[in-house]
Amino acid sequence: MQAVLGIDVGTGSARAGLFDLTGRALASASHPIRLWREPGGIVEQSSADIWNAVCLSVREAMRRAALVPQDVLGIGFDATCSLVVLGESGASLPVGPSEDPARDIIVWMDHRAIGQAERINAEGHPVLDYVGGRISPEMETPKLLWLRENRPEVFGAAWAFFDLADFLTWRATGDIARSTCTVTCKWTYLAHEGRWDASYFHQIGLGQLAEEQFVRIGTRILEPGTALGEGLTERAASELGLLPGTPVGAGLIDAHAGGIGTVGAEGDPVANLGYVFGTSSCTMTTTAKPVFVPGVWGPYFSAMVPGMWLNEGGQSAAGAAIEQLIASHPATQEAAEMARAEGESLPAFLAGRAMRRAASSSEAVLLADGLHVVPEFLGNRAPFADPHARAVIAGLGMDRDIDSLAALYIAGLCGIGYGLRQIIETQEQAGAHVERITISGGAGQLPLVRQLLADTTGLPVLSAKSDEPVLLGSAILGAMAGGLVHDMRDGMSRLSATGETFWPAGDDIAALHSRRYAAFLALQDVARSLRSITEG
Repeated sequence: MQAVLGIDVGTGSARAGLFDLTGRALASASHPIRLWREPGGIVEQSSADIWNAVCLSVREAMRRAALVPQDVLGIGFDATCSLVVLGESGASLPVGPSEDPARDIIVWMDHRAIGQAERINAEGHPVLDYVGGRISPEMETPKLLWLRENRPEVFGAAWAFFDLADFLTWRATGDIARSTCTVTCKWTYLAHEGRWDASYFHQIGLGQLAEEQFVRIGTRILEPGTALGEGLTERAASELGLLPGTPVGAGLIDAHAGGIGTVGAEGDPVANLGYVFGTSSCTMTTTAKPVFVPGVWGPYFSAMVPGMWLNEGGQSAAGAAIEQLIASHPATQEAAEMARAEGESLPAFLAGRAMRRAASSSEAVLLADGLHVVPEFLGNRAPFADPHARAVIAGLGMDRDIDSLAALYIAGLCGIGYGLRQIIETQEQAGAHVERITISGGAGQLPLVRQLLADTTGLPVLSAKSDEPVLLGSAILGAMAGGLVHDMRDGMSRLSATGETFWPAGDDIAALHSRRYAAFLALQDVARSLRSITEG
């Protein structure tokens, strides 16, 4: 059996998935990874812990698929856009006040560098035009500046700074090349010009990196799927249970892998907005020419589909926002116990509860009558690029039962959808038109969720035929590295396919969502006004 292997490292787990050369899933496995949180917006992980989880996941997936190492013809990696800091010989360095060298990763959601991001934005360097006009504390240069200012000994001792996907491919192959995807989307590399802008680094206080000719952040930048080094090293192959020399492709950020696994499944990728709905959410919009959208990251050249431009939006909290929302309700513990008894996740249990009360998936919105949620618990990533924004909940009563919890859940999902609609409309005004939404991510798997997203945005939502489109996107990189497909587009067309289409409701339901969307926008405005009043 010929197979390709996709490896996905998310915020909470590492996953491995095996696919045949038609894109059919053979087996998958996952293993949890550790996450440390501390006051001050600090969120950290361990590269050693993550690599161990990757190895365990790959071995288990191989066992479940009943494959032998010779069957695996290519490997692709994707990961969150977290910052890995390594010293000489790849030794881990402590990135925070814990002084624990094992904690060598500043996680993407870590917001310790908000102050640094604001100072960078105040400088207004032209490089920022390619990140939507404002850099985010989730990106790497604010984090690097924080390290230089607050952990100068660690910054100075670092041999290499990696995006997590690039760390994984280096750990697998020994090749320190970076992916166009990672450095363009999160590090300010100008892929359309094939260069770093030294003046930007000097202006913001990271001139040392420029003086070093950028050796610590990447001098060889390769398009995703490009074969790296000599394939798996002896050491990595032994740890993974695979053959040395197995081809490994340059990686992707996890959300972008979800885009690759979905946007090419039906028609031109330009027509399809890839929506990755997981812990956070990401929107991936592909264009033939650069489109500048204030508050939306990009335009990025060759960051997802080689030769095309990408705009990236979304929110820092999406699935996590829904979890936070429902955790605040008095009936959550009771509902969670009932969900466990039925062998379901709490969101699936609440979705089922809502569906039993509603005449259809679209009419579930009626359960949220009077309830409105702006789920910006961790700021607004797009289109406002405002890390200080916070959630707003309006219309709460004294109800404490599970049905009222289900109604709050529906209102939260609608809020997620209205935020997506806002990004789509903002991009449309700037010239980036899409015809449909292709969805991936664990938080977007329920049919009710997909229907509500179609209804709230007014666009059809296409699910991928594969249950694991993110893993499939990584596997496509492995197929490219192994020479099994001609290029990214060929891999997308061969291995990905669409499943069910969820069409937006019309008439009364559409009109209701238009009114609720207007209420969503009004609540956003009120929240900004309140901040302005209280902050003086």
